[in-house]
Amino acid sequence: MDAIAPKGFIEVEHFHLAYPSRDGKVAAVEDASIHVRPGEFVSIIGPSGCGKSTLLNAVAGFLKPTRGSVTVDGEAVDGPSADRGMVFQQYSLFPWKTVRGNVEFGLAMKGKGRHARQTAARTLLGLAGLLAFENHYPDRLSGGMKQRVGIVRALATGPKVLLLDEPFGALDAQTRLIMQQILTNMWQHLKISVLFVTHDIDEAIFLSDRIYCMTARPGTIKAEIKVPLERPRLPEMMVSAEFSRLRQELMSLIREESLKAMGGEISAEAMQGLSIDLHGESLASIL
Repeated sequence: MDAIAPKGFIEVEHFHLAYPSRDGKVAAVEDASIHVRPGEFVSIIGPSGCGKSTLLNAVAGFLKPTRGSVTVDGEAVDGPSADRGMVFQQYSLFPWKTVRGNVEFGLAMKGKGRHARQTAARTLLGLAGLLAFENHYPDRLSGGMKQRVGIVRALATGPKVLLLDEPFGALDAQTRLIMQQILTNMWQHLKISVLFVTHDIDEAIFLSDRIYCMTARPGTIKAEIKVPLERPRLPEMMVSAEFSRLRQELMSLIREESLKAMGGEISAEAMQGLSIDLHGESLASIL
């Protein structure tokens, strides 16, 4: 009997997307190619406005490329699907449903019976450390707990891939670190493919198997960085020499593109030489 091929292989090939404007079309992304192997955790980073979320939304099926292709397991993405779970930065829970009710919603839409819905929801809530809150309403939850519910809800329907757009961006630093560990624990347990968009370099390193760094708009792929850190990832890894090396490499890439995004090249020498007088103080001293 033939072995069942792993699911969740994302391929984005020579992706172009341009938005209409008064002056014609504005290119958001140009000739970007990425892939996520089944069960892999991949992040996309880059300067603001580079097209990170555009690529993610194309994989989700919310946007169609001007040119190029987006496929999952060899099938063209043609609109949203339950096979691709999506988690946004904003909390998107139904306030009139309990935690378990929110998680069961997608399963109900798929026609699953009450017992199957409850079993699946309670299993995933247990993995996320939320089982004790299954009967609470969203207004009684902290921001981190709401986002955990959002991730669980996206996973409940059994998607091939999980797509996350800055899911921890609104959280405080300590809660963010805890959420990163919870997400990696769930991912390793479920072995699902993940495509993750973030501005946070440390977050990308801590979570990922590979990281794509994008250029300033119009965005394309500037570099692909492998993360050779062992799993499971532990917080103490963030002070290791290898973590520091990866951080420095990515910071250098992002800094260069961020300067371009601000309208031109600004050399390090120029920044060090700034001496504009502001009420007796130089700009260099203030910076």
